[in-house]
Amino acid sequence: MTILIEELKNEHSEIVAALNEVKKLGILSKEGQDKLVSVQTSLLAHLEMEDDQLYPALRKEAEHNKDLKNILDLFEMDMEDVSAVVREFFDKYSEEFSGKELPEDFENLITALNKRISNEEESLYEEYEYMNK
Repeated sequence: MTILIEELKNEHSEIVAALNEVKKLGILSKEGQDKLVSVQTSLLAHLEMEDDQLYPALRKEAEHNKDLKNILDLFEMDMEDVSAVVREFFDKYSEEFSGKELPEDFENLITALNKRISNEEESLYEEYEYMNK
């Protein structure tokens, strides 16, 4: 496994574990909200790493690989949706985590991130590994 993919997978595990901890603590609790703030920082750093290191390499390879191009085209639409969910959640709750919609919005955030993580690990990370053999 390449160093990049190993690091990204480790970060996925850490992000999922932290989100599960927030869920266990309760999104309406001070402890849960403090944990969520720390998740926000690591999540944004993770997304930046993917945008800077993973996706440019995949796009370059896709110039010569129609199957990969098709996968990336589908994935980019989904990624934009997930990124929008993440941005909207943290924008909406940038001042404070409160309101009757917070639990549902948090569940939507978890669902979107879990879907993205699963899709990345099952398809894009494998493509990246294959490219770097």
